[in-house]
Amino acid sequence: MKVGILGLGLIGASISLKLKEVNDDISVYGFDKNDQSVDFSLSKQIIDKKLDLGALLDFDYLFLAIPVESIKSELSSILDKISEKTLVIDFGSTKYQICNSVSNHIKRGNFLAAHPIAGTEFSGPAAAKKDLFDNKVMILCETENTNPSLLSSAIKMFKSLGMNIKTMDAIDHDRHIAYVSHLSHISSFMLGKTVMDKEDDEQTIYDMAGSGFESTVRLAKSSPEMWSSIFIENKKNIIESLDEYILNINNFKKLIESSNQENLNTEMKKINGIKEILKGIN
Repeated sequence: MKVGILGLGLIGASISLKLKEVNDDISVYGFDKNDQSVDFSLSKQIIDKKLDLGALLDFDYLFLAIPVESIKSELSSILDKISEKTLVIDFGSTKYQICNSVSNHIKRGNFLAAHPIAGTEFSGPAAAKKDLFDNKVMILCETENTNPSLLSSAIKMFKSLGMNIKTMDAIDHDRHIAYVSHLSHISSFMLGKTVMDKEDDEQTIYDMAGSGFESTVRLAKSSPEMWSSIFIENKKNIIESLDEYILNINNFKKLIESSNQENLNTEMKKINGIKEILKGIN
């Protein structure tokens, strides 16, 4: 198997590690705009060779683990350069605009829109983990537009990585992910900003920050470049989710202002129900 990976961050480097673990006969070629990431990945044997973007004809898979606006702008030209046997798979956190950008491409069947629901707050190849995808969900969108044979092989490959496959419409994906992922990151960034704006004594923050604060702002350590791209690409759905979030925050504020402890308790007990929805998640 010959695999190319564009983007040697957490996701790209992690899938390379896992692929190399489960396949005896595999060559992984990697590219990143940061030369240090390429050098590190070569030195740690995360990849075997540097990928030449001008020579994409004889790969089995090409994974795009780069910011979503880069996927959207580069995908068409990448499809132009591949052979009929190659499947290009993007790992962007938004799907509709990416799918739409190549909806009429002659090689649309050689593209699969995918989103691994896996990650950490850390970035770069040094953060790579070969078990990152174990028991995680891989969402596949617009599978009806992917060549059935290539799709079948990709599903088999993802299952070999220990992933669970879910299919979804691209528009539905972007709407749902705005609430369950993108809003979480915005909340984390804004909590971190609020505390930093009000507490100019770093030692006080360090001394008083408990595990609750640490876990809530964990996502604020995520890559700004990656997430600003996601926020813009999915802005319609994110703005809708933010409007609802702000409404809930304001309503909660009013309950506190009125010292209405009974209603506060009732509201929080309702929200406690989320633990039943999320039980079983690692």
